[in-house]
Amino acid sequence: MRSVPALIEKKRDGLALEDDEIRFLLESYVNGDMPDYQMAALAMAICIRGMSADETTALTMGMLQSGSVLSHSGHGRGRVVDKHSTGGIGDKTSLILAPLLASAGLRVPMIAGRGLGITGGTLDKLESIPGFRTDLTLAEIEQQLETVGCVITGQTPEICPADRKLYALRDVTGTVPSRPLIVSSIMSKKMAESLDALVLDVKYGSGAFMKSLADAQILAREMAVVGAKMGVDISTLLTPMNEPLGSAVGNALEVAEAVQVLEGGGPDDLRRLVLDLADCVSGCQRAELEDLLDSGVALKKWREMVAAQGGDADADPVQVHPAKFQCDLDAFDAGTVTAVDAGIVGRVVLDLGAGRTKAGDAIDFSVGLSNIVKVGTHVNKGQCLLIIHAASAEAASRAGAELRDRAIVIAPV
Repeated sequence: MRSVPALIEKKRDGLALEDDEIRFLLESYVNGDMPDYQMAALAMAICIRGMSADETTALTMGMLQSGSVLSHSGHGRGRVVDKHSTGGIGDKTSLILAPLLASAGLRVPMIAGRGLGITGGTLDKLESIPGFRTDLTLAEIEQQLETVGCVITGQTPEICPADRKLYALRDVTGTVPSRPLIVSSIMSKKMAESLDALVLDVKYGSGAFMKSLADAQILAREMAVVGAKMGVDISTLLTPMNEPLGSAVGNALEVAEAVQVLEGGGPDDLRRLVLDLADCVSGCQRAELEDLLDSGVALKKWREMVAAQGGDADADPVQVHPAKFQCDLDAFDAGTVTAVDAGIVGRVVLDLGAGRTKAGDAIDFSVGLSNIVKVGTHVNKGQCLLIIHAASAEAASRAGAELRDRAIVIAPV
């Protein structure tokens, strides 16, 4: 007979767990036979000792099988695809990519998350749209996927309950950085979407979870191996996150910028990354994807998705949530911008109230930064580097000082 303490000791001693042992542990945890303190001990053993690719795949599969998965009718109506990003500053690509891919004839069941710490969450951004629902049921997800072609919503209670329960425990036990636990958490939720193909956007740099390219490569490889073992076509992109993506950081501001790209405009770096991601899973030519953005077809699909999820597709979130105070941050010298540190920008926007330091914190949809200068831009003294959107003049002043002193570097002429 299997024993939970014995299996914890096995992993503690650096031995590999068998598939059925991992499944037993997850089943015991979900049904309440295994208390939090034992799972915490197991998570720490995994964090210290690591897991093989086979173990990580078994852990992912066990999390997946702990709940329900999406079922897709209408075979022949387009491949089922999605994207996962490991998180960054100003990363609003999901808002653009889902309707773009759907307008190309694919189906996109995007189960997204909320922001925690300096990286923003897709659901928080979408909830700046009046009425937009991010709590769709499994049946509603499946129905909207067939009628609209794309959906962006939160994890339902039925999907990967083992991951949901373990994730909350990891956050308070110092085991968040464990790669096997990261990989299984990400991939179990994506595999629950019953995908044909998945593109992984693994970010590295000051504003990313992975600080170095080498670490990002390892994480990308481990996720790709698990996805391939589970029968999904996996693509990976390694993308830098040393400066913010696009020109806006903050919930309502990022939605507005995403709409600009869907209208055929928007920042070049944001548009380029969206197209790169779409290239990986769409099967379309680049020119076709560009035309879907430039012609308004993708924008129409975005409006369909927003309306289907109860949102006001005509509302401008920035006008709905105007910041109480706005001010420019001007260049303190003439020269070339050589750095806009994404990590510091993320912390500044978090301090303004756009994010959470712990789950359950309220967020302010209105605050953030817009018109952020890009690295490589030549500026004159007194030229606007960015616009601060804050709840008060005092908050704006603090943000400006932090950005000027620590985030933005200008090399004098």
